[in-house]
Amino acid sequence: MTLHIIESSQGCAFAVEWGCVAVVVDALRASATAAMLFEAGAVEIIAVREVDEARALKAASPNALLFGERGGLPPEGFDAGNSPREISGVAGKQIIFTTTSGTARLIECVDAPAVYMGTTVNATAAMSAAISHGLDIVLIPASASGESGNDAQEDWATATAMALLTDLPIGEGAPWYREMRHRLELDGLAKLFETAPHAERLRAIGLGDDVAFCARMNVTCAVPRAKEFTPTRVELGLAAEIGA
Repeated sequence: MTLHIIESSQGCAFAVEWGCVAVVVDALRASATAAMLFEAGAVEIIAVREVDEARALKAASPNALLFGERGGLPPEGFDAGNSPREISGVAGKQIIFTTTSGTARLIECVDAPAVYMGTTVNATAAMSAAISHGLDIVLIPASASGESGNDAQEDWATATAMALLTDLPIGEGAPWYREMRHRLELDGLAKLFETAPHAERLRAIGLGDDVAFCARMNVTCAVPRAKEFTPTRVELGLAAEIGA
């Protein structure tokens, strides 16, 4: 088994082409929010690309809750945003979820053997689930370097921290992994989150507390896993419930 770290759409394509387990790492904040939704008792998450599709699904399932963001904030008419700290009233509920990067990456992994969402808050559980398949694993930092002013610092820092929980050799992405491992040793995970460009944008809209929360390791054992795909959405369940 080999562990690869390949960002954004390229990582998704690699997982599909080479039959690897995919772990989507959207550290600020979709992977954390999805994990905490399941921790709080949500029964299913339907992840979609577009806001309009999310609203259409809500119209068809009025008891579902709309969670997500554009520009970091919930679109008009949504029940909540994309904050892992603001999870309430979700027990027993279906969640319809759309974010700028994380949900898109999930959909791009459609033909991979298994697809999970992992980040700091569920790092150990997510890596255990991925390793259980006995296949190569691709950790996928959700945002591409330089995309919308984002250098994916927090996603790469998280993927590196997750890789360090295993003794697997690093394949694709090894040079970036070595660089980020050195930065982790120098600065620590919390600082790499705090100094990420995306963190600054969250602070600017009053969501700075999410940054510190998302830098915490192993808050939950809940691991979202894709159980059914369509061309535009992914249904997620708890890994333990669908056979990690």
